[in-house]
Amino acid sequence: MTGIAFIDTLIFLFNYLILVFAVFVMTSYVILAVISGFSLKAYLRQNRFVNYKALLALDSAPRVSLIAPAYNEGKTIVENVRSLLAINYNNFDVIVVNDGSKDDSIEILTAAFELVKSETVYKQKISTKDVRGIYRSSNKAFSKLIVVDKMNGGKADALNAGMNVTENPYLVCIDVDCIMDKDVLLKLAKPYLEASGKRIIATGGVVRIANSCIIRSGKLVEVRAPQNFLARIQVIEYLRAFILGRMAWSKLDGLLIISGAFGMFDKEIALRCGGYDTNTVGEDMELIVRMRRYMIEQKEPYAVQYIPDPLCWTEAPESYSILRKQRSRWMRGTIETLFTHRKMLFNPKYKTLGMLSYPYWLFFEYFAPIVELLGLLITFLLVILGFISWKYFFLFLFFVYSFAVMFSMIALYTEEVTFKKYQRLEDLLKLTFVAILEPILFHPFTVYAALKGNWEKITGNKGWGEMTRKGFEKPPG
Repeated sequence: MTGIAFIDTLIFLFNYLILVFAVFVMTSYVILAVISGFSLKAYLRQNRFVNYKALLALDSAPRVSLIAPAYNEGKTIVENVRSLLAINYNNFDVIVVNDGSKDDSIEILTAAFELVKSETVYKQKISTKDVRGIYRSSNKAFSKLIVVDKMNGGKADALNAGMNVTENPYLVCIDVDCIMDKDVLLKLAKPYLEASGKRIIATGGVVRIANSCIIRSGKLVEVRAPQNFLARIQVIEYLRAFILGRMAWSKLDGLLIISGAFGMFDKEIALRCGGYDTNTVGEDMELIVRMRRYMIEQKEPYAVQYIPDPLCWTEAPESYSILRKQRSRWMRGTIETLFTHRKMLFNPKYKTLGMLSYPYWLFFEYFAPIVELLGLLITFLLVILGFISWKYFFLFLFFVYSFAVMFSMIALYTEEVTFKKYQRLEDLLKLTFVAILEPILFHPFTVYAALKGNWEKITGNKGWGEMTRKGFEKPPG
């Protein structure tokens, strides 16, 4: 074989492999979207007319603790806590864990909710950083609120501290910057009441972007598309992930993650598994995988359920710097979870998790940015050497771009024919516009952030990265 023939063969193989990988990724997205569509339709048919308020009268309704870690959240913490306390549910309390904040979060909480130090003894079922005090309100209106002030140990350590404090059998672990819909606990608790044969160990719901939405007294009163371009793009991202992704994985019994911003857990199983791992920045994903592994290895029937309509609204990063830190951290968390549970890969003992979910995350979530980088580098090399087929190159780019836009539009359409949160035509047009621009202006950034996460993992960077909050929009007057 001549040198030119050898190079032609390598180019053919490169083009073929990139095309096959792209087709596999796109096909998987389409399959997940179809499964999600049918599952969502079935869910709405079964639950659209459920009277969730009837659960309020049930003595058997699960007793729940909402655990909200807080670090430098002073700008939004009062509105957030009010939102949590206003949830429409009887058997619950709210545990805010101040994780060694450097701002005046604890002073703001003390003044707003009339906190006094409690004599409650802190018992460590799971080892955590030292707790400086446990506070309760002297005002009966805030009797459901507990504030734990502790030394800084990170989000996982704060969640474990909340787990130590609670006496309730179920936990809802959330980000304190979230605004919750009033019926959220009623919907999250319903699967636990209906469970028969299988033990429900976790349920998760939808997370949406609250930037530019109007918040009054801890309640979301008007949904708007974000004014900030970067936050608006994240609306599309979240719609794709939650509506067209997690619904399908739940149906397939292969869900590997309950969002750290919003999930309900069986405390007994979480404690048996040792609580949240403080050595990873992906504690939400890692705990779910560990709990699922535990139940399979113990041969106990169980289920993890995703519920598409309980809503948690969170403030998304509006700067590339902060968003890059968030996405790099997510990638490091994914790497750590996949490495920790590598025994599951193609292991039939772990059923769908080992044979489908884990390989999917490994090849299409972890390897995808690396494949994109290699493809870009090789393409540049081919351009320099004069071996590029521009016709094929632009045709392939158009194919990928068109699919990306189409998939985002499907997510937006699905949202509008189901939950219809964006009522204004102006908002729909804004979201459509960013869906068209996202593959060009935003996707390269997410690839860079994922690659940065790989580099940070290799170099031993374990930092969390501070998430500066702007604060929610308030109504005029």
